[in-house]
This record gives sequence, C-alpha cells and structure tokens, in this order.
Amino acid sequence: MESASVAAPPPSATRILGLDPGLRVTGFGIVDMTNGRLSYVASGCIRTGDGLDRGLPDRLRTILNGVREIIATYRPAIAAVEKVFVNVNPQSTLLLGQARGAVICGAVSCELPVAEYTALQVKQAVVGHGKAAKEQVQHMVTRLLALSSAPQADAADALACAICHAHGSSGLGTITGPFARRRGGRMLGS
Repeated sequence: MESASVAAPPPSATRILGLDPGLRVTGFGIVDMTNGRLSYVASGCIRTGDGLDRGLPDRLRTILNGVREIIATYRPAIAAVEKVFVNVNPQSTLLLGQARGAVICGAVSCELPVAEYTALQVKQAVVGHGKAAKEQVQHMVTRLLALSSAPQADAADALACAICHAHGSSGLGTITGPFARRRGGRMLGS
C-alpha cells in the first residue's frame, strides 16, 4: 500500500474509497473531498497471486479481508465500486463478478455504503469521454490529484472511481483544482 497519511479525515472532509475489482489484482484508491477539493490519501493493490496454486475461495477471502483491512486503516465514509462489464468470455465475466462480490461484501460487512459506476461513467467523469484508454485515465488521475508520478493502472482505475463518485455527489461545477476551467462539461488544464 502506498500511503500519504493514515490519519482520520478532517471533520469537513468526505473520505471516498474507490475499488477496481479483479480476481488477481484489485485496485484501491482513497481520496478526501473537502469543500469541493480533492486530495490524495492512499492507493495500492490487493494481490491474490497468479492463481495456479490458490483456489478461488482462498483468492476471494484475500480480497474480502484486504478490503476490510483498508477500511479499518483509512476509515472512508463510502465506497465507489466499478461495475462489471459483460466480457466476450463468459467464464471471465463470472470470475470477475465473484471478485466484485467479495469487494462489495467487504465494504458492506464494515457498514460502508456502496455506490456503483460503469467504466463509461468513470472515464467520462475523469477524462471527459467514455472511450478513454487506461493511459489517459492514469494521466488524468495524476493531474487531478497532483501526484508526483502515475499510480499503477489498477490503483489509478480505483482512484478514478473515487473521483467519479466525488464528481457525481457534488456536481462537476463544484470540483476545483488545476482543472477548474471547463468547456462543454469537460475539465481543462489551466
């Protein structure tokens, strides 16, 4: 886990946990939203291994326990989870759905409300269009949160999910920072 601070959020802040479910790697990202401003708290990945030596139940337990540990450590107010898209391979879709179920169960077992967003909604909120590449999401997450370097792809997707929730819960018009100028609903650099 990469961490800037493990302190409780300021009283006026809403701490948002973004989760990008995956059976091998589940990304997480935590941001604080204070008066419409986003600040980075932490990000990282829950890794379950390559799967050759671990059964599905063990991997799901690793994800569930990892989410619970993150919640206990950072004390977010809400979790934002990316919805599963239907894949060409039905077996992959089922496995991803089970990982997503473990993520959601981890959050709700800690009494955390869960908001769900499609990949299209997340990319639209962070990049400005729903067909953005992973690299574009990483770049915009880095810029929006003023990070010194881009987070790993899975962690960036989780941070993007948290940013999407922040945008949706407060309205794009109240988000401020280096991309406060807008044109046609899209955030522009200063």
